[in-house]
Amino acid sequence: MNAPPGAASAATRLPSLRRKLLLWLLLPLGAFVPLAAATMVAIATRPAIDSLDRSLRSTTIAFADLLVTHDGVVSLALTDQTARALTTDPYDTVAFAARDPDGRLLGGDAALAALSPPLADGQQLFLDAELGGRPIRISALGAACGTGGKAVCTILVAESVSKRAAARRAVLIGATLVALSMAAALVTLALIAVRTGLAPLNQLSAEIEKRSLVNLQPVDTAGVPLEAASLVNALNRLLERLRVAAGAQQKFLADAAHQLRTPLATLRAETELALLEPHPPQYAGQLKRLHAGAERAARLAHQLLALAAAENAAQAKHAKRVDLKALCTEVGEIWLGPALEAGIDLGFELEAAAVSGHDHLLRELLTNLLHNALEYAGRGASVTLRCGTRDGAAWLEVEDDGPGVPEADRARLWERFQRGSEARGSGSGLGLAIVRDIARAHGARASLESGAGGRGFRVRIVFATSAVPPPLPPAAQPLQSAA
Repeated sequence: MNAPPGAASAATRLPSLRRKLLLWLLLPLGAFVPLAAATMVAIATRPAIDSLDRSLRSTTIAFADLLVTHDGVVSLALTDQTARALTTDPYDTVAFAARDPDGRLLGGDAALAALSPPLADGQQLFLDAELGGRPIRISALGAACGTGGKAVCTILVAESVSKRAAARRAVLIGATLVALSMAAALVTLALIAVRTGLAPLNQLSAEIEKRSLVNLQPVDTAGVPLEAASLVNALNRLLERLRVAAGAQQKFLADAAHQLRTPLATLRAETELALLEPHPPQYAGQLKRLHAGAERAARLAHQLLALAAAENAAQAKHAKRVDLKALCTEVGEIWLGPALEAGIDLGFELEAAAVSGHDHLLRELLTNLLHNALEYAGRGASVTLRCGTRDGAAWLEVEDDGPGVPEADRARLWERFQRGSEARGSGSGLGLAIVRDIARAHGARASLESGAGGRGFRVRIVFATSAVPPPLPPAAQPLQSAA
């Protein structure tokens, strides 16, 4: 069934459920991952910085323990060896400063001492500042000193921030990798979840796609998601109404054709008898035209019955094994006489081939192909009926070397009541439509081609599967030629 014009472009403009689900899943994820990474950085960085601050504070306390008071004078009992031990660090530069209660520098870096805030006894704090143009971290401690320990000395220990920057960088890299891994896992799970969730809809779409005017069976609701169940039930009710309407149409077509067959057969017989009996010469042309019209009408009624049978067969399940070679031989023998009368050489090239199908429909298919060939090939032409098996598929074809059909006309020949623009004869344009419907009912593919050497016309039917039949008795062996 062909889609209406613009259906494809309209489909591309429709909202995508898959896209909408992914957006609702991935957009929050895009905001969550950076937030999660920032939270992990904050949580993991704090312990590392606290550990470095505790180490810096321990050094500050060690310097405070070196404060001594002698005769009321405060000093810092610090040797060079001790100073090196307390300020040596493989990663950062460490500096210290000590001031007495009067602000006098007891030791260390004067520039660092100038950064000292006023502190109470035992008060500790950390400061971020700059020294010599470089960022530093300062640990400041107020320590009791002097006579009676009532005055407060200030101890400052500062170090550069290389270890802190390295710790933050390591935490940031680790958190980023974890966040990206988590994001990749969540995106993958989201894609899998959406695909898995929509899989029943895709299966349902494929199942609905199989439905046609000859296959209006209800869609199986097993495995259908709850959200789509109401849609499937509504669709099944629609298919039921279509099936009833299609059945009524087929029944009307079959009944009408059947009712026409008897009066048309009587009319054919009467006109044929009238032509054989003596009659006035002036009535001869009228009687011949009347007889020809009766034959066309009778054939049309027969073809309408064949169409109805082909449509019903698409739903039938009582197919059986049909020997194509024997069938072609049987039908070909019937058409030997008409071929001789039409001055046409009817030949056969038959090989072993068998299909699963309905022999009466396949006989009708062959009858229409041979009738078309004899009708349009023209006197003196050759018509060849072939069948065989190739690559596991059975096939049959009828080819003639007549005038053929222009390629531009071939596509519409499959439609009912359509003939080629250069067609002669008295055909109704139903023959190939019947061939198409019967081929479809058997799961076969029908094609229209030019004959050998680009001359004539060939109709080829290729079935989906085949089986080589047993050897035929001598009486059923194919005829080679008839003319």
